[in-house]
This record gives sequence, structure tokens and C-alpha cells, in this order.
Amino acid sequence: MILEMKVPSPGESITEVEIATWLVKDGDYVEKDQAIAEVDSDKATLELPAEASGIITLKAEEGDAVKVGQVVCLIDTDAAKPAGGAAPAAEAPKAEAAPVAAAPVAAAPVKEATPAPTSYATGTASPAAKKILDEKNINPAEVVGTGKDGRVTKEDAVNATASMGTPTGGNRGSQRTKLSMLRRKVAERLVAAKNETAMLTTFNEVNMTPINLIRNEYKDAFKAKHGGLGLGYMSFFTKAVTRALQLYPDVNSMIDGDQKVSFDFCDISVAVSGPKGLMVPVVRNAENLTFRGIEAEIKRLAIRAREGQITVDDMTGGTFTISNGGVFGSMLSTPIINPPQSGILGMHNIIERPIAVNGKVEIHPMMYVALSYDHRIIDGRESVGFLVAVKEGLENPGELLMNNDPKRALEL
Repeated sequence: MILEMKVPSPGESITEVEIATWLVKDGDYVEKDQAIAEVDSDKATLELPAEASGIITLKAEEGDAVKVGQVVCLIDTDAAKPAGGAAPAAEAPKAEAAPVAAAPVAAAPVKEATPAPTSYATGTASPAAKKILDEKNINPAEVVGTGKDGRVTKEDAVNATASMGTPTGGNRGSQRTKLSMLRRKVAERLVAAKNETAMLTTFNEVNMTPINLIRNEYKDAFKAKHGGLGLGYMSFFTKAVTRALQLYPDVNSMIDGDQKVSFDFCDISVAVSGPKGLMVPVVRNAENLTFRGIEAEIKRLAIRAREGQITVDDMTGGTFTISNGGVFGSMLSTPIINPPQSGILGMHNIIERPIAVNGKVEIHPMMYVALSYDHRIIDGRESVGFLVAVKEGLENPGELLMNNDPKRALEL
């Protein structure tokens, strides 16, 4: 029996996918549930498993855009599995070409080039030419003179242009590759966010000493108690953000047409880097999670992103985004809103800097933070107040994020 494999729907509202990579070749024998292709949607990259065992015939090329429900391959389920795997295609015998005698070719006489005559005057610029060349920052020796005995004339200097360098035989190739459907969709959304929102960014800085003191004191016990789970910065930032969102609910809202939609929950999108590019999975109801719960969920989502297992459901929704460019060394940036959300918090790298503390100069680990927000729905008071609330939570985590009981908050 010939089984027609059709593109399944990877999620609501997705009508088309792109064949990113075939993991098998035409004529291969495939096993049921074996991954035979990777397909890109505008939200994620997914694996396409074989629906039955048999010999496969491909009906689409890599890079083809195919509709949901379209046949992309056939599987002959009656075909027997070849011994040792898929049977290689038989090669046609190659015909040997008969040797052809080369006709004698008369050698053309070689005419030697006559070198241009040179003298002590060659490359010497006249006073007027030298002035022009000095203004152009050009060495007279680099200009071919047309004057007597090779002198550089004023006209030569006027026509001379600075050398842009001469290729030295190094690699100067280039290649053109098609962007994946996911990458194209990300690009469209970023441009739309810039063009369709009144985006502004406000900045602040955070003294990370209080968080570092807590982490240094409890991270080993936290790791031992929770099965090797690390106590990172993201749980502190997520806790500080959910607290600030509850204080300034406009930042946890979005525009839908001429209406404002406000949420009484905090679904935090976390930007992570995967093999297919930037992914933004969502930590659901982060306001109800403990430090351990946040760290465990972020770790789970990050692993799924790295292994290409992120689904549309993992990235659907989200009321606010946190992006950590500091892991790549970014000191300061203006993150772009993740529509239809109205705000995104950018974290950056931690650098020891001198700051004034109680009238004295001290060295502390400092981090710049940036809040980009949609000014159509969030005013300056809310945006600045929100970022200050995040700063307060991070600089006083024991009281504001842990209720004065770090051991209990960390479930130790």
C-alpha cells in the first residue's frame, strides 16, 4: 500500500510550513516514527516523523513552502526492509571515451613587453602637483606620471585617486542562503514592532552585591537540595519583574485595536538562543512560582530550545519579556518589544565599577537595565516607576523578594 504523508498542522493559525531539511534520501527505507524531515513554521522548527515503515519517495524539495495538508512524501508500506539498511541505487555503467589524438598547434611567437623607460625624474611631482597630492594624502610614487621622463604633472595629480587596496589572492568568495521561515517571521515582527509602536527606552542601573551575597551563601545548598539545579540571576529578575508588574499593571497590558487588554497573571517570555535563532518560550504564571520553580522551568525551556524541541504552544502568549544580552557580553542595549506585548526588560553584563555609597567611593558589581515600552499604553510615570521597582527588588531581595526569609524562599 502507498501511504501519502501530508503536512500536519503545527498549531492554530499556521497554514504553511517550509521544508528545512530532509533527514532521509529518496528511496531510503524508513521506520515508523523515525524523523524524516525538519519543517519550519513562522513560530518554530519541528520534526516530521514517518507515519509507517517502508520505502520513501520524496515529493517536495528542501526550501519548498508547502500548505498544511499537502502531500510531501509517499511511503510504500509493502516494501521489504533491505538487509543491512536501505538499498543503494544502482549506478549506470560508465562508457569509456575513446582517446582522441590532439591536433598539433603551431606555437605563436611570444612578444616580450618593453619596459617603460625610467629615470631619476620618474615619480617626481611638480610643486603644484605635490600640493594637490598632499591634500589628497596620496604618495607621488603611487601616481603614474605623464610628463617628461615620467614626471607627475598637475593634471596627473588632479586625476589621481587614493588606492583602495589591491586583492592579494586571498579568499573573496561569498554565498547566498535563503532565510528560514522562522527567521523571516522574526524579521517581519521586529520591523513591525519598530513601525507600529511608539517605542521608547528608559535605563537604570542595579547594584548586584545583595544578590551575589545571597547566591554565594546559599547556591551550594540550593544545588544539593534541588537535584543539581543552579541558583541563577534569572529567578531573581523574574521575581522582581512579577512584583513590579503587580505594582504597575499598565506594563502588563497590551493594545487590541482601540481597546486595552490587562492581565491579572504574569506569563513571562524569556528570550533564549537556539540553533535556529532566537526563541522566546513562556514561563506561565511566574508570579506563583518559587525560585526553584522558576529556575527549573527556565532550564527545561532552554534545553528544549537548544535541542530544537520547542513547540508553538511553548511560545504562545506571554505578557512581558525578559532578554539577557549580558550572557553575550552586551553592556547596554535598547531591546525591541515582542508584540503584542507592551514591554521588555533588557539585562546586561555585570561589571565592577566605582559608585558612591554613603558619601564614599566603593567598588561594586553593577548592571545596566533597560526597559523598552509602548508609549501608546504606558506613560513615563508607569515606565520609570516600574523600572525603579525592579531595581528596588534586586537591590533588596531579602526583604522584597524573599519576605526576610531566604532559606524558606529557596526551600532549603
